[in-house]
Amino acid sequence: IASRAGSTLAGMTPAPSAVAEAFWRLTLSGELIRNIGVSTARALAGFAVGGSIGFALGLANGLSTLSRGLTDTTLQMIRNIPHLALIPLVILWFGIDEEAKLFLVALGVFFPIYVNTLLGIQSVDPQLVEMGRVYGMDRRTLFFRVILPGALPAIFVGLRYALGIMWLTLIVAETISASSGLGYMAMQAREFLLIDVVVLSILIYALLGKLADSLARLLERLSLGWHPAFQNG
Repeated sequence: IASRAGSTLAGMTPAPSAVAEAFWRLTLSGELIRNIGVSTARALAGFAVGGSIGFALGLANGLSTLSRGLTDTTLQMIRNIPHLALIPLVILWFGIDEEAKLFLVALGVFFPIYVNTLLGIQSVDPQLVEMGRVYGMDRRTLFFRVILPGALPAIFVGLRYALGIMWLTLIVAETISASSGLGYMAMQAREFLLIDVVVLSILIYALLGKLADSLARLLERLSLGWHPAFQNG
């Protein structure tokens, strides 16, 4: 609206048509698709590493009091440190290559998945576990038929929260040190005052976050069809 009205903010608020034009131009050149692919690959790689470790540790600490006693206090202490505050150290440790971005994304998604997996395991009704034992379930069957399904609602909460942090961390990492990706594209556009490209980059980040959350919600609904909260009617 400001752009159409010719206000003093017009140069900083591109019209929707200008953003659409930038989208079409960058798509035809292949630059947009290439940068989306690079950013998505970085995000998924970091998520796979941090999410896997967080899930495994959450399970271990939820099922074993010994493991929880050895590691949980230290992990909770580290969790209180904003992971983006570690960027100067990460650059010193890993430089500005892909390893730095992978580490930051992995660290960002680790704690939501770890904490919610741990809480999910701990929140399983002990009476259900005892009933499973009464029915003769071995440990493996008890885990897959009682404990894990009971923990899934909390695990999916952590998953969706972690996906949001994943994109947030990637945006910051790519704007600080990158030679490709959506963040790099936005920073290059800023240098040349291509505000339409900057806005386009932000919109694509938002759409990618929405897509990731929608996929997580779909997976949640498919996995928790037995849960009263996901049953129609």
